[in-house]
Amino acid sequence: MKAMILAAGRGRRLRPLTDYRPKALVKAGGKPLIVWVIEYLQRNGFEEIVINTGWLGDQIPKRLGNGNQWGVNLRYSTEPTEALGTAGGIVKALPLLGDKPFLVINADVWTDFPLQLLALGPTYLANIVLTSQIPAPGKHDFSLYGDLVSNNNPTLSYTGIGIFHPELFRKYKKKKSSLGSLLHDAAHDSRIQGTQLTSHWFNVGTKVILNHLEKLLADKSTGPVAKY
Repeated sequence: MKAMILAAGRGRRLRPLTDYRPKALVKAGGKPLIVWVIEYLQRNGFEEIVINTGWLGDQIPKRLGNGNQWGVNLRYSTEPTEALGTAGGIVKALPLLGDKPFLVINADVWTDFPLQLLALGPTYLANIVLTSQIPAPGKHDFSLYGDLVSNNNPTLSYTGIGIFHPELFRKYKKKKSSLGSLLHDAAHDSRIQGTQLTSHWFNVGTKVILNHLEKLLADKSTGPVAKY
């Protein structure tokens, strides 16, 4: 299975750190956020990785190259100055991702969630990882009934990690759109699976959260983190 890292975002809430570098290259524990993600994917068996780039995006391939140093193959999907949105970025990258289900993860996510727990059922368009934590700023997006994701009475939020069938994006070609809107539409049609998070997870969208992650990474005695 291929994987895609969403790395085109502007990262305004991390300014001034993102004034001269893309958010994906902001460091935590002395390492760019996107490098943590690449290493995480490699440990979970992913070798073919697509990265979309937007704001100051030329810095990302210059920093990462072809991925040989991590034992993976990196390919890039370059977006215009104005990002296409999370779904739009995936649509543009579909020729690189192919016709089979693929994993998507945000470049600003740090987690030790075991990706082998994710599997896509034959009647579903996605299996997304959900958490009871509320990303800041924001509110909950979905609820979970068994493994079926619903829009009703939301108590969970999307973590930025999921497996997606390319069919979810077919009708949205060449449109700027958000992944959230596609997921809500598909959830309305009972086409989305969900898996609840039980691991460390950071959505590094603010300096406060970045500082929390730095503290966790500095604590070498933390069991799940020690292997990183």
